[in-house]
Amino acid sequence: MAKLQELLARKDVLMADGATGTNLFQMGLTAGDPPELWNADHPDRIRKLHDGFLGAGSDIILTNTFGANRFRMKLHNAQDRVFELNKLAAEIAREAADATGREIVVAGSMGPTGELFTPLGELTMDVAIEAFTEQAKGLKAGGADICWIETMSSVEEIRAAAEGAINAGMPYTATASFDTAGRTMMGLKPEDLAKVFDGLSQAPEAFGANCGVGASDLLVSVLAMEAQKNGFTVIAKANCGIPQVKGDHVHYSGTPELMASYTHLAMDAGARIVGGCCGTTPEHLVAIRTAIDSHNRGERPDRARIEELIGPLVAPPRAEGGEGRKRTGRRERA
Repeated sequence: MAKLQELLARKDVLMADGATGTNLFQMGLTAGDPPELWNADHPDRIRKLHDGFLGAGSDIILTNTFGANRFRMKLHNAQDRVFELNKLAAEIAREAADATGREIVVAGSMGPTGELFTPLGELTMDVAIEAFTEQAKGLKAGGADICWIETMSSVEEIRAAAEGAINAGMPYTATASFDTAGRTMMGLKPEDLAKVFDGLSQAPEAFGANCGVGASDLLVSVLAMEAQKNGFTVIAKANCGIPQVKGDHVHYSGTPELMASYTHLAMDAGARIVGGCCGTTPEHLVAIRTAIDSHNRGERPDRARIEELIGPLVAPPRAEGGEGRKRTGRRERA
């Protein structure tokens, strides 16, 4: 049995970690610099990141490898260092996790390539699977317990990343970012996520939503997934409020109190893994941990209840009939 399933068998809800980019910017990372290179150049700072999350009570920590695939690394002439950087990242996280004396899942973060699949772009399924396999092998070599596929938009890329994990002999989870009127940028609806894995030789250990545009929007996505989960564990990893640009700094509006309310709602919506994405600091995670540990199960919330407690949706779902917006660009796990 995978370690994630072992923990889920013992605990009703697990807490994941928080933001990578937001916290690394506070440690000196500058805009445009790849955080993945810090696995080699500043391993002490990556260890500090993990220690902060673990100190707040995380049961799951993600490696600093969101963009550590050959396509993203090529932007920094580091495409030949994919295995090395993923292995280093997993080793840093594994060491931090083991030092706690608790059972911690080290999840190998695998984000999008930033490329479009044919016919919209040039990326083929075979090449994408090869790239994700390379990344997953590095994560496995460094001691990761599971591949954590995240912030995905297209069915093809989710399946390619899953195939990469499977090829490396790793269990996996997958989360998508529903940031475009209740869908991903490539038109995937949350209620259809469970079907993405049909026909694969290995099913995910869990799936869900991360990032997006706000906690309210993500929770509505969780409600849609929960209704069609087919026995899967659902993940909720929302941004910490709404991003607000102040000069050259991006501040997230979410308070610890808001993230606590989000956590209670996520649990009542059926999520069994809850954490934070962009903007989420150890301080926010302490509030999430407290909410998990003190939660009394309530009724399943609806959209009105979610908006009443944590604010209106930023990008409400649109009416049926339109095509999903097609765009690309470099996503960050902030």
